[in-house]
Amino acid sequence: MPRKKKRKTTKKAAKKSASKRTSRKKTSGYSAAQIQVLEGLEPVRKRPGMYIGSTGPRGLHHLIWEIVDNAVDEASAGYAKNIEVILKKDGSVEISDDGRGIPVDKHKQTKKSALETIMTKLHAGGKFTREGGYKVAGGLHGVGISVVNALSEWTIAEVKRDGKLWVQEYDYGKPRKKVAAVKSARGTGTIIKFKPDKNVFDTVDFDTDTVLNRLRQYAYLNSGTRITLIDERKTYVEGKKIPRRYTFYFEGGIVAYVRQLNENKDTKNKIFHFAKVSTDDVFVEIAMQYADEYSGLMLAFANTIQNPEGGTHVVGFRKALTRELNKYGRNNKLIRDKDENVVGEDAEEGLTAIISVKVKDPQFEGQTKAKLGNPEVRSAVEKVTAAKLREYLEENPSDARSILGKVVVAAKARKAARAARETVIRKGALDGFTLPGKLADCTSRDPGKSELFIVEGDSAGGSAKQGRDRFTQAILPLRGKVLNVERARMDKALSNEEIKALVIALGTALGDDFDLSKLRYDKIVIMTDADVDGAHIRTLLLTLFYRFFPEIIRSGHLYIAEPPLYKVQKGKEKLWAYSEAEKDKYVQKLGTQKSKGKLTVKSYGKKKKIDIDKAEVTGKGVNVQRYKGLGEMNPDQLWETTMDPDFRQMSQVTIADAEKAEETFDMLMGKEVLPRKRFISTHAKSVQNLDI
Repeated sequence: MPRKKKRKTTKKAAKKSASKRTSRKKTSGYSAAQIQVLEGLEPVRKRPGMYIGSTGPRGLHHLIWEIVDNAVDEASAGYAKNIEVILKKDGSVEISDDGRGIPVDKHKQTKKSALETIMTKLHAGGKFTREGGYKVAGGLHGVGISVVNALSEWTIAEVKRDGKLWVQEYDYGKPRKKVAAVKSARGTGTIIKFKPDKNVFDTVDFDTDTVLNRLRQYAYLNSGTRITLIDERKTYVEGKKIPRRYTFYFEGGIVAYVRQLNENKDTKNKIFHFAKVSTDDVFVEIAMQYADEYSGLMLAFANTIQNPEGGTHVVGFRKALTRELNKYGRNNKLIRDKDENVVGEDAEEGLTAIISVKVKDPQFEGQTKAKLGNPEVRSAVEKVTAAKLREYLEENPSDARSILGKVVVAAKARKAARAARETVIRKGALDGFTLPGKLADCTSRDPGKSELFIVEGDSAGGSAKQGRDRFTQAILPLRGKVLNVERARMDKALSNEEIKALVIALGTALGDDFDLSKLRYDKIVIMTDADVDGAHIRTLLLTLFYRFFPEIIRSGHLYIAEPPLYKVQKGKEKLWAYSEAEKDKYVQKLGTQKSKGKLTVKSYGKKKKIDIDKAEVTGKGVNVQRYKGLGEMNPDQLWETTMDPDFRQMSQVTIADAEKAEETFDMLMGKEVLPRKRFISTHAKSVQNLDI
């Protein structure tokens, strides 16, 4: 007995001792020495995504927005009239304005020039106080220009003030020298030049259209301000080398903006517009117009900064719009007693609206200012919009009847679409998870490892089914061309068997029932032929996803497969070419033959012949096969070129600019023929290898 007790005590003590050792092991090596303190602009370079959203194209362009935002703030305050953006050939950007110029005198706290303080310190700027600063401003964190500085290889700040030109240069956010006046200068203003750091960004190539669209927005929202873009990278006008120059100047403000967005649409009413300061001292300006369309576009801005994710101003507008339309419809017997009230979805069908507010202390969610969070703005927008919209409807009965007719029909269509959705869901994925018969599903049940290939036609579908990785890759062949949903409401779309099969295969449902967490595949890949019909089917499918499944695109799940155009082969060696240029390169590579030859040279005044290797491009023995249809490929070829994750080429589909996407889809897939014809005529010369 004593021995047993002793063993028990020893075991307990050993366990306690081991516990102490484990505890020491867990804490050893982790002390104050491991706590890293990032100073100056180091946090920006360490975690750039926190400040600009991403290091992809969106984050790259955000650098321009940060500088232009400051120039626009000067214009909004009445100090600047002209803003210019220049895209330089070396990849740098120059942005200038004729505002007051950044202060250059010594700052009390930092004991350095205010210019250096603003350029090198986070949370330093003229937006925190209103005395001598701004009544309203887009920037509120004071980090914008310093973030640009931190993420650039070099930056140059030039300021015209007090009759002098003040300059300071920086490398990766660090000043080379102190701020100094280099020469005399007339007028006032600020010029910021910077070159993005290629080691930070995935790409440092600015997209002209992206910059143009944003600058156009700024000009609409700041009527009377002239905004110019000069692209010095592309110089072609009738063979002459001149910069591409664009200038925006609008007196009509957001009314002109709505008119431009609805330019090619059949509108239902004259533009409703108002601008008013609420009792909460929030400036509210709204312009809206209905069109005979099934989709709508709502753009929100706070202090001229676009908020792609909306915010409290959008919530207030939507609530007022729906309530006032229901109230007017009931009072004027346009909505009958037995009818349900229209909801936000009905009220926004075919609506183009610009919502712009100006707030003294905006509260944005994140530095990228994607969403406005001020609670007082919601009530301010709701009250002002309700009062003004009520007046408009009463004073314009013809427009009011046209609008109510539109939204009541939308409400009926919504009910029909809901019934159609329930039918699809009941008969499909949620009723025993019955998948469409044409779907060749993968065996994996892990969505993170699964892919769905949407394939054009049974022939290509057959090759894809045989060539795929059955564990991770599912194949859904579509017969013919899917319905153009740009011209059809959801209830009609869901009567289409091809669309119905796709909805069931995805598993997310759609409309109000959409649930991204139920998506059955991590990648949805559109795989069509490399010809005109294939491009048309691809466009129809992109329209379908953009209208019915936008969240699938936004969350990065939609891709386009890029099958090769040519197989270039000589003997046993074969290469796949995805473009004309690549094909020519491979033909040259495989068709080059080396041969021996003699070359006569002079050496010390005497002629002599030496042996050399000659390279001659003959193209002899090279076979070039053009692939127009995926069905022409053998299963192993389709796998090797288009489906094998280790070698395939795919493009991820994104919605970089919702406004531009809306405009493009409406133009290419909408009812109006003339804009589509004009687009084709304009871009016809730039199209290569058109197969008809």
